[in-house]
Amino acid sequence: MVADRRDTENLVIDALLYQNDRMYTQALDTPGSDADALDEQALELRFLARVDAEQKIEPKDWMPARYRNTLIRQISQHAHSEIVGMLPEGNWITRAPSLKRKAILIAKVQDEGGHGAYLYSAAETLGVSRDQLIDQLLSGKAKYSSIFNYPTPTWADVGAIGWLVDGAAIMNQIPLCRCSYGPYARAMVRVCREESFHQRQGYDLMLQLAQGTAEQKKMAQTALDRWWWPALMMFGPSDANSTHSAESTRWKIKRFSNDELRQKFVDFTVPQAEFLGLTIPDPLLRWNEPAQRYDFGPIDWSEFEQVLKGNGPCNAERLAARRDAHAQGAWVREAASAYAEKRKHHAG
Repeated sequence: MVADRRDTENLVIDALLYQNDRMYTQALDTPGSDADALDEQALELRFLARVDAEQKIEPKDWMPARYRNTLIRQISQHAHSEIVGMLPEGNWITRAPSLKRKAILIAKVQDEGGHGAYLYSAAETLGVSRDQLIDQLLSGKAKYSSIFNYPTPTWADVGAIGWLVDGAAIMNQIPLCRCSYGPYARAMVRVCREESFHQRQGYDLMLQLAQGTAEQKKMAQTALDRWWWPALMMFGPSDANSTHSAESTRWKIKRFSNDELRQKFVDFTVPQAEFLGLTIPDPLLRWNEPAQRYDFGPIDWSEFEQVLKGNGPCNAERLAARRDAHAQGAWVREAASAYAEKRKHHAG
């Protein structure tokens, strides 16, 4: 009788948990409102079990507030980076040296805008509005990748961005295709496919310059010198100083640490530079035979911190450009809203 009663109690508890899970997810605007009566710890244990079983967490599933907030921060920062990332190359579209290169660059910049749109949509499934996210970017409250606060003074910088910056992005983003949050993981599949095109066109551009005149090769080398260290900083602070890594890894948002991804990037990229006949600007770079990897010199994290604080070469310029574009596009948003309202009225 005692055993039967315990079994019944367990079934009732499980049924209540399931019912609560379903009720709670109907109101993304008020997370936790229907879960208060039940044991939060039990809900989190169920959530962690699903993550460990490699099940995707979907928008209407129960999730810890910390998980939701971490995803909003990461996905919105990723979306902002794609949008701001259009700027360094966008100003080279009219100056590209051939019609072919113009078409390639237009396609790439257009892709970046699309990536931002996918990612804002993914963030919206977590109960935050796109207007909120964009306001955070324009106010300077939200962060975006530090790499986009550097200038592009020559045509070779466009190639270096494609090769190094998009190469680092791919290294970061391929593991996100297996992120535990379903909408983010699915968005990243298409993003990574398109980023692979971006990386290849950048490397092809650098190859053309490296095999060109002495002046062109020097231009390529100078661009590599400018972008190498900022590209390594793209992976974020060292593991010892990374605030969010441990929890993001536990939740399977991240699959590799910052330092692991940085090492993979170096090992992958150095042979490419050797093929180009270019020199990585790191006098301490060495092949470590026992470890089967490249050892590289220390990163100047003070520069990284200054850029994050808004003191990079182009921080003010980038935000000013985004604010100006947002202001100039107000009439488009107003017209779209009016049209949507008109359709809604006629449909009613």
